[in-house]
This record gives sequence, C-alpha cells and structure tokens, in this order.
Amino acid sequence: MNEKINVTEIFGADVFSDSVMRERLPKKVYAEVRRTIETGADMSSATADVVANAMKDWAVERGATHYTHWFQPLTGITAEKHDSFVTAPKNGKTILEFSGKELIKGEPDASSFPSGGLRATFEARGYTAWDCTSPAFLKEDATGVILCIPTAFCSYTGEALDKKTPLLRSMEAIGEQALRILRLFGNTTSVKVTTSVGAEQEYFLVDREKYLQRKDLIYTGRTLFGAPAPKGQELEDHYFGTIRERIGAYMKDINIELWKLGIPAKTQHNEVAPAQHELAPIYEEGNIAVDHNQLVMETMKKVAGRHGMTCLLHEKPFAGVNGSGKHNNWSLTTNDGINMLDPGKTPHENIQFLLVLACILKGVDTHADLLRQSASDVGNDHRLGANEAPPAIISVFLGAQLEDVVRQLVETGEATSSLKGGKLNTGVHSLPVLAKDATDRNRTSPFAFTGNKFEFRMVGSADSIGSPNTTLNAIVAEAFCEAADILEAAPDFDRAVHDLIKKYMTEHQRIIFNGNGYADAWIEEAARRGLPNIKSMVDATATLTTDKAVALFEKFGIFTRAELESREEILYETYVKAINIEALTMIDMATKQIIPAVISYTTELAKSMTAVTTACPEADTSVQKELLLEVSALLSESKTALTALKERQAQSQEIGDMEKMAYFFKDQVMPAMAALRAPVDQLEMLVDKKYWPMPSYGDLIFEV
Repeated sequence: MNEKINVTEIFGADVFSDSVMRERLPKKVYAEVRRTIETGADMSSATADVVANAMKDWAVERGATHYTHWFQPLTGITAEKHDSFVTAPKNGKTILEFSGKELIKGEPDASSFPSGGLRATFEARGYTAWDCTSPAFLKEDATGVILCIPTAFCSYTGEALDKKTPLLRSMEAIGEQALRILRLFGNTTSVKVTTSVGAEQEYFLVDREKYLQRKDLIYTGRTLFGAPAPKGQELEDHYFGTIRERIGAYMKDINIELWKLGIPAKTQHNEVAPAQHELAPIYEEGNIAVDHNQLVMETMKKVAGRHGMTCLLHEKPFAGVNGSGKHNNWSLTTNDGINMLDPGKTPHENIQFLLVLACILKGVDTHADLLRQSASDVGNDHRLGANEAPPAIISVFLGAQLEDVVRQLVETGEATSSLKGGKLNTGVHSLPVLAKDATDRNRTSPFAFTGNKFEFRMVGSADSIGSPNTTLNAIVAEAFCEAADILEAAPDFDRAVHDLIKKYMTEHQRIIFNGNGYADAWIEEAARRGLPNIKSMVDATATLTTDKAVALFEKFGIFTRAELESREEILYETYVKAINIEALTMIDMATKQIIPAVISYTTELAKSMTAVTTACPEADTSVQKELLLEVSALLSESKTALTALKERQAQSQEIGDMEKMAYFFKDQVMPAMAALRAPVDQLEMLVDKKYWPMPSYGDLIFEV
C-alpha cells in the first residue's frame, strides 16, 4: 500500500524560504533582506549576522551539523566544501555559531577548478559570495544534514569562475532593458522584469548491477560499444506508456525529495526510447531554475542508487535509440505578473508584444552562432540533427498565427488580422468539442514559440542551463537596448515603433522556419538563407571570442574578453579530456575484455570442429568453419582498428595547442573510435552470449 503524501506539508520543508525568513527574522531585518533581493541594495553586516544566526538555528533544529557554500564552477556540476558550526572548545565544551561574515563570503581553493588561464596553478585564492536571491536549503545523505548556501564563485582578481555570476549579470541586463521597453508603452507600475525558466529533464535508468559491468558507462556515461537489441523504439510503445512499478517507485521518491527542496516537480512520463523518462517542473525565476535543475540532476542520481539503479544523463548513452535533451522554456515576467511574451487573443493589435517578438527575432538571428554554442557539449554532438533532436541550425518556429502576422507586417507594414484557433470536433457525441489553438507545435525546431514562451530545445540533458540562459538573456537585452535607444529619441513614437517592428521582421525573417527541421531540404534552404550550420562543439567554441560576441557581452558587463577567452580554452580542454577518456576506455575494453573473449570463443569453435571430425570424420563442420572464418575476420579487423586508435591517441598527446588538439580528436580520434566499434558490434551479434564480457543493449534498456 502506498504511503499517503501531503504535498502541501512537505513542499519547501528543507528550504530557508521567504516564509521561514518572515517568521524567524525581526521585521526590520526581513525588510532589509527583501530590499537586497528585489533591488540589489547593500545588506549591512549587522543584518547579515542576524540572518546567519537564524539560518543556523533553523538548520540545526533539523539536524544540520555543517554548512557549505554551494557553487557551480566551470566543470558544469556543483561543488561544496563542508564546515561544521562547531567553535573552539572551552572547558571541553563547544557552542555552535555561524556569523554573517561566514554566510556572505567563503574562500575555497580556486586553483583546482577550471579557469582557462585566468589563474595560475600557484594562485589558489578564490571567493564564494552569497546569492541571497536563491534560498538556502538542506541536503541530507550519508554525510548528515548540510546547510547549503547558493553562492557565486570568482577569482581573487574578480573574474567569474562559475556559471552563476554571468547568469546574474545577464538577468540584470535584460531586466533593465526590458523595463525601458515597458516604459515606452506607458507602464509605470512594473519595477522589475525577470526571466522565467522551466527546464524539462530527460534521463535514462538502468539496473546498477548491469551498469557496473560496463566500463564505458562507468568512465564516460555512454556505451562505446553495443549492438542494437532486436527491439528498440520502433513500435513507439514506450512513449507515455504505463510506468512500471520499479520506475514508479523511483519517480515517487524523486518527487518527494524535490518537493522538500521547494522544486515544483510537475510532470513525469516515459520518453520515446526504452528505459528513458522525463521530469518537468513548473517555471521559476531564471536564477532559481538554474540552481534547481542542478539539484534535480544530483537528486536523480542519488535516488536511483536507493532503488538499485543508475541514472544516466549523457545525451546519447545508447546508439540507435533517442538520446536525451533538456528543453529550456524561457519567458519574461514583471514583478506584477505581466508576461511580456503573451500575445493575447489578437496579437496583430498587441504592439508591445510585436516589438518584443521582433527584438527576439533580431537577437536570435544576429547571434545564432552564440546561441548554438550555448547548447554545445561533448555528448550533445551525438544528438543534434539525428532525427531525435533539433538540427544544429538555429531557426525560430512561430506557428501559423504569428507567421501570418509577420507576413502581413513585412508585406504591407500593417497587420490587420490574426488567425483563430477555432473548434475541434472529434465526431463522437459523448466527447466535448475542444477549443483548438491557433497553431500547431513543431518538435524539430530548436527555438519554438509555444503560446507565451520560447522553448529552446537544443540544450543537452547533462549540461547546465546556466550558459544557454546567460546567452539568451544577453542577445535579447542587446536587441531591447538598441530598440529603446531608437524609440526613446523618436519624435513620433507610434510611427517609429511600427516602422521598427517592420524593419526588424523584414531584416530577420530568414530565421523563421515552420517546416520539418529534419529534412535534407532544410539544410539546403538554410544555407541559401545564410544561416550558420555549426555541427560540433569544437566548431562552435570559437564563436565565444569573435569581436561581435565580445562587444555584446562587454557592453552589458556579462563577460570580459579575458573571461570569454578563458571559457573558450576550457571548452577545448573539456572536449579533449572527454574524448581522450573515451578513447582510452575503448582501448582498455577491447584489449582486456573483448578481444580475449572473442579468442576464447574462436578457440571453442576450433575445438568443436576437431572434436566432431575426430568423432565422425564424415560429419559436416561447414557451419562451424564458416562461423570461425567470419568471427576471425572481424577479430582481425578489430585488432587493426584497435592499433590505429592507439596510434591516434598517442599522436594527440604530442600536440601542444589545445584548440588544435580538440580538432585532432574530432577529426582523427573520433573516426578511429567509430572504426573500432563497427567490427566489435558485429562480433557481439555472432559470439555466444556466455563469452561476451558485458551486458548487451537488450539487458540494459529492457531489463530495468
């Protein structure tokens, strides 16, 4: 019998939330904290001390013994160093303390985190700074209960060494520029605009015992070898199918853990591929959504272990079935509840919305290369453009209604009508007549308008959504800024805004595409339009340091040139290290597991032929001989490919320049890896299962 869960009671129980602060802090202190959160006003040291003490008391009451500054370095995951509340003992006793200074600032060693040359190895000092806009929370595991304080992470010399700092800078930039747009339309009541983000998270679950028998999954997160199972996703019977008991128990525990952390987990279902699933939250303020998505990924992995499973977040853990992505739903919301991306019932009359839309089209078209880069990671190279995810070409889907409005504006300068959704009659009298949306959806579009938000569908499942949202905020802030500069100086605002909307939509209509993004014809059409087609992470990395990118990010103080150059270096290095680990893992598996297993099998075949011939000289051993020849030929091909991969991997280590090394891995090592995988996967189909040294795809994705 399932235990009853009172969601309203457990939701946010492990969060030092606004309601907890209101209850535990003196009114004046609470008011000052709210001012800091809402306006960025400085917080006094006295107030920080009061907040720290209240936070400590609350955490200790719930069993906490330690606190940590929880931050997001450029590794793409989170980091934490635990300190206890214990003070120096007196008379053999101690008291628990936590000061405002300890709350506001920490000093982790910065030398062992990626810095891309911003810091020399011997320059170790770095700082974590309390981000009061994201609430503190409790994490409980084998180490006990830990008070986690979300923080930014920067170097001794002030450069951002994390994902949070640039995100916060970009949110301030787009908030300021969005307010300028609102003021132009007479809005004097809204005082703040923030991004709202909801990140749908896809993932795979596999049995942990089988996982531990696969070195490739352990070391790289994906299968480097593996023949397809007899059944994959062809029957489309897994998507939205009945959730199995074991998976359902896992999902139940995930929801409980996330709700306690104040994460509004909303939707759960089976995804397209066998063993693949999805969790989607309700949207939140951008900064909190990024923090929460990191917690979602951490919690998924932790809870999977309790159920004897492993959660795989790699974008392509299995060849031949769909990989996993993370749809980043993005919109702009005022403090008084206005969604700037809500077109209303008659979007052709909603001039403010049309200007916002035109600016977004301009930003996406102008910086399509940067937006593509923001969704680049090593695993995503296996997924984008593979008929399971958006293509690597950035385009915008608007749907029939908005596309028609744009067409009218471009052709005539005026939009006089909007297509209506109408009604959907199923033809069954007992079923209700449904109100139909004015437009369909397009799952092949990388950047799709979905009613009152844009869905950036390119982001990889294992990646932080910090970088995509930082870039998206920046490119739209720039477009808003340029539009506001023009309109604020215009003598006739009404005429100027109509002209500007038409200008932006005319100049950037090439980015709009409502068709099939998987079709080869789109690749040709995109090239004709002049849209960039950046196919790999390595190719995308250099877009960070173009003059255009530097000007964008420096204009709003989001990145300095030095910070961008450091991130470029880190991305090349990340790619090199990841592919090098994959190459070494393939070499290890082929050398120590696969080739010995195949030799054992061929030896058994040869013994079988000899035994049969000895027992009965007239017996036909052609089947054994044919199989022995086929397996031996593939074994020889595998050994040749293994030798070639070893040579390429060794050659890579002689390259000094990180960018050149990254391209060498992409152009030389990766093809060598594919050349080794091909004959090995064929061998898996031929060799007796009892000899094969690891669980098959069928074992992994159907026996969960």
